[in-house]
Amino acid sequence: MPEWLIYTLAAVVVCAFVVAATAMRHRRVDADEDTTETPDVLEYMVMMVGVVYAIVLGLAIAGVWEARGAAEDTVRREAQALYEIDQRLDVYPAEFRSQVRERIDAYARHAVTAEWAAMERDQEPGPTGGELLSRIRADLAHRAPADELQAQAYQPLLDEVAAADVARHERLDSAGTTLPGVVWFGLVAGGMVTLGLLFALQIRRSTRELMLATAFSALVVFLLFMVWSFDAPFGHSGTDSAQPLRDLLSTTI
Repeated sequence: MPEWLIYTLAAVVVCAFVVAATAMRHRRVDADEDTTETPDVLEYMVMMVGVVYAIVLGLAIAGVWEARGAAEDTVRREAQALYEIDQRLDVYPAEFRSQVRERIDAYARHAVTAEWAAMERDQEPGPTGGELLSRIRADLAHRAPADELQAQAYQPLLDEVAAADVARHERLDSAGTTLPGVVWFGLVAGGMVTLGLLFALQIRRSTRELMLATAFSALVVFLLFMVWSFDAPFGHSGTDSAQPLRDLLSTTI
């Protein structure tokens, strides 16, 4: 299910619940109940709960945003290292260049198709990616330099393979959710409490109050959805985060 559809359904359900609960409360309110004023203590409690929840929600957003940025940087470094290998092969014979570039293409294709699917399911990708990278390293390491140019390119090529290997391990280690379950419990429970305070403030069925209540509810749902969307550094669906490696496929053909 697309992420935009998940958010739309969640926002509609929550906003409909707020409106329906407000209407039911209005029907059941006692005639003697004073709904014109809110006690000062209640206003203070509502303010404190809102501030605390806003701080927690802001920290969660900052945490998942930073994790997403670090994951994207890892993919870029991995793709850049492979791209440098591809470009530095010009000093080698055409047959050897084609061999190594085919292995780079196979590695990038496997990472985009197989490893990203495994990371999405929070599973171990398997040893195939590491084996493909080891073949690239073996091809370069076992190729004795034939001239001065190849000798100068030999060690930098091995360094780029090592950089790609490090970036790959970092990518696999950072797959999965960023926030622990206890944090998610606090975010969801805090959101429910914050929305529940709408009724404690004695919201009635006036157009202005219902509009404010639904807008605030939609905002809370949107922020929670944003945290959920960024909680998976490489995304919950698709391979958009693998774009640097997908771009590498077109350069190695």
